[in-house]
Amino acid sequence: MTPLPRILVWNEYRHETQHPEVAAVYPDGIHQALARPLAAAGFPVRTATLDQPEHGLSEAALAGTDVLIWWGHMAHDEVQDEIAARVQQRVLAGMGLVVLHSGHFSKPFKRLMGTSCDLKWREADERERIWVLAPGHPIAAGLGEYFELPREEMYGEFFDIPAPDELVFMSWFQGGEVFRSGCCYTRGAGRIFYFRPGHETYPTYYDANVQRVIANAARWAAPAGPARLSFGHRPIPIEPIGAGQEV
Repeated sequence: MTPLPRILVWNEYRHETQHPEVAAVYPDGIHQALARPLAAAGFPVRTATLDQPEHGLSEAALAGTDVLIWWGHMAHDEVQDEIAARVQQRVLAGMGLVVLHSGHFSKPFKRLMGTSCDLKWREADERERIWVLAPGHPIAAGLGEYFELPREEMYGEFFDIPAPDELVFMSWFQGGEVFRSGCCYTRGAGRIFYFRPGHETYPTYYDANVQRVIANAARWAAPAGPARLSFGHRPIPIEPIGAGQEV
């Protein structure tokens, strides 16, 4: 049996410490709300936060990570460029990355997408209906045709991202907007999944369907094996070169 991927859940952990209304929903932090169901499902899980040394994303920490799950919102600019570049390089080398909700503006995601990653938004306690557009995709395993969240923040198109390699989910909001809410990419040897739900003032990460999607995404994004990419000068040719070479 293939072992489950080693997961590192990263959260800037600022809203929960500065805003009582968020602490009331996630008293131990969004990172713990994300990590607990993954641990209960058998995944080896660690957590890291912005204010730790190197944001908890040291070379050693990332070397021991198969899939990085990222939640950030109010402190994107505080992530050191060097650390963002380190995450980007690890993804290119094969580490999986699952980016949640407002992580669309995170430095690693924007570096990997190469676009502004901007969108429309509104906070109005709207119902969100998340449609499964790829029912055979591993990330959609165990879901029906759609599921709903009774209250969420609206994200609306246009979402300034490259066209996804695969679009797994599309959201519809009560106010009428739609949004590409489950987007798959490959960058280098790494797989990336962006998943929209998760505004900090709503209990979204306690929802069983949302937890299922995140666990499925971690399995999907995990590296299949050591990356075997080769670049640079290759002084020894595969075939002989020179006079008398047969053609």
